[in-house]
Parts: sequence; C-alpha cells; structure tokens
Amino acid sequence: MMRLRILPLVSSLAVFVMLGFGEQGVFGQGAPAGQVTGSEAVAPPAVLKGKLERVKVKGKSLEGNLMKESDSPEVSIYLPPGYLTDRTRRFPVVYVLHGYTGTDLSYFGSNAQRQLHVVADRVFTTGAAREMILVMPNCMNAYGGCMYTNSPTSGYWEDYIADDLVAFMDKNYRTIARRDARGLAGHSMGGYGTFKIGMKRPDVFAALYALSSCCLNEGTVRPERGGQPSAAESITSPEQARGNRGAQGSLARAAAWAPNPDNPPLYLDLPTKNGQVVPEVAVKFAANSPVATLDQFVPNLKKYKAIAIDIGLQDTLLASNELMVARLKRFGVPHTFETYEGDHGNKVMQRLEEKVLPFFAEQLAFK
Repeated sequence: MMRLRILPLVSSLAVFVMLGFGEQGVFGQGAPAGQVTGSEAVAPPAVLKGKLERVKVKGKSLEGNLMKESDSPEVSIYLPPGYLTDRTRRFPVVYVLHGYTGTDLSYFGSNAQRQLHVVADRVFTTGAAREMILVMPNCMNAYGGCMYTNSPTSGYWEDYIADDLVAFMDKNYRTIARRDARGLAGHSMGGYGTFKIGMKRPDVFAALYALSSCCLNEGTVRPERGGQPSAAESITSPEQARGNRGAQGSLARAAAWAPNPDNPPLYLDLPTKNGQVVPEVAVKFAANSPVATLDQFVPNLKKYKAIAIDIGLQDTLLASNELMVARLKRFGVPHTFETYEGDHGNKVMQRLEEKVLPFFAEQLAFK
C-alpha cells in the first residue's frame, strides 16, 4: 500500500545566500563522485584484513515511494579484522552517508579511488583507532540522490537509516545495539543528511561528524538568469532526468523537500515556474534548511556526546558551514569546528583517516 505522510510546516524562515548544488559544481567543487585527485588516491592491498560485504536491505520506510525506486537499496558493510577473529566480540557501528551523484561504491567499490575499507583496515590494524563496523547505504536515484530526507516521493530516508537499517544491522551482525555505540557521518549531501537525521534522532545516535556539508542554508530560491525556465521545468518523467545534470539538482531537492502526490508523473513541485519563483514552494526549501530549523532541535542536539564539523578553506560551501556553526554557538550546542587547506573533495579520505575514525573511536562505547 502506498505510504503517504503530511510533512510538517516549519514556521521559522531565513533569507540567506542560495548555495550551488552538487558534488562537482553543484554541492561544491571537486572530483566527480567516486573519484579523487592526487593525494587522495589509495592503492588497494592484495588482501583485506577485514571484510567487505554488499547486501540489499529492505526497508518499510521506502515502500511505495512515488518515484518507484527500490525499497531494498544496496548497502556496503565493512567488518574490521577483529570481527573475523573473535566470534564473541561486539562492535560499535558508524553509519556513513555518501554525497550527491555518488553511491556506496564511491567509497567501497573495488575500482573506486575512495576506498574507505582500505583506509579503515590501515587505521585499525595499526592501532590508530579502535575497531568499528562501517555501514554506507546507496541513496542514488533518478535525480542523483535522495537528500536523506523523509518524502513520499523519494522515500522516507530519514526513517530508513535510523530505523530500518539500524535494526537490520543489530539483528544480523554483532553490533553493540545501543545508542551510545552508534555514530553518524557524511560528506557533502551526506553531511546535510548527518544534520537532517541527527537533529531528529538522538535516540538512535550518540555522535555526529559532518564533512563539507551542502544545503545547510536554502533560505532563498532565485529565478533563472534572464527569467528563462529552468532546465528542470522541461523534464516530464524520472527516466528523462537520469543523467541530466542540468536538471537533476533541482529535481532531487524538490522530490525531497516539496513532494506532491497529486502532481504526477514527477510527484513534486519545483520552486520556479516559467523561470519565476513560486513562493509557496520556495518556503518548503527553507523549511528543510538546517540553519533555519536548528532552533527547533536544540534540546535534541544537546543530547549528543559530541558533534564535529569540518570543511576546506577553498570549499565554496565554507560560508554556509560557518553560518551553521554560528547558529550552534548562538544556542549553546557543544561542537567542534575545523577548517583546513583544501577544496570540496581533495582531502576527504585524509580527513576520514586522520579525524573521523579516531573521533568515533574516542566517542563511542566499545563494551
């Protein structure tokens, strides 16, 4: 049966600078999804000391989505070396969210240059961080990404990750099935998802790490230059959108943030029509902006043991991340914020190795 929900309206709005959208030119600049440059390239070892699995995980939260995307997305699971050698030992779990136009194979694929399993193997075997299970779901869809948001159009992804996926891991793997042994992290769109889910689900996760987050500040929708219709306005079906980078970004956001079950075949409302802003849709974009909605979730955010944020000084998303940090400070939410020399994508694996994995090794429960 089709599952529909009424999305809550958010009254607090903010008028801020509109961000670009995409992991290469749309969420920021950098290498295309699944690729890295220069210093990030990692040659995989001949034999992995841990174990990498890829399974399909069915979720009730994704059933009946109007885009007809799978309700059983692929999930990459990295099991550390100790998981294989000690059959009685249980482990904390870090759920990692990939960026826009990427998949779980962007970080766990055998041919990908971003190989998080290789990095984790090195970190854990050298003792640089305690061993954890790493989990990454595939949130790719016809529009390039699910935005990790609850939507009848693209699926209830917040619930899928926090409920369905966590329940699957706790049932089928030797996890420490408690909140204090679970972390949530992500890059770019995944950083947005870390905040979006984290702000609502401190009952599930104990620590958050957001890297180079996109879409934190979507308070202003602007018309196309010259008043021309946007590329997304010409799309008449999800199939037509596949591979259309000019249109996908707007469609991905609209499917997640402005779903409309009464508007087939896309089942969404775009924020512009004939090149002009549609205010009643634009306000929904603002309502999904973590900067604008943070004040509603302050008690939840204060429940976390730790929140970490980082971004490169040459990243075009720096200003919006700094604004998010300013809001956290305003409301007294404990957190750490680091900047470094780098753009949107060229230091991601270094940050994961040197900062993210050690962070969760320190913050999560291991007993």
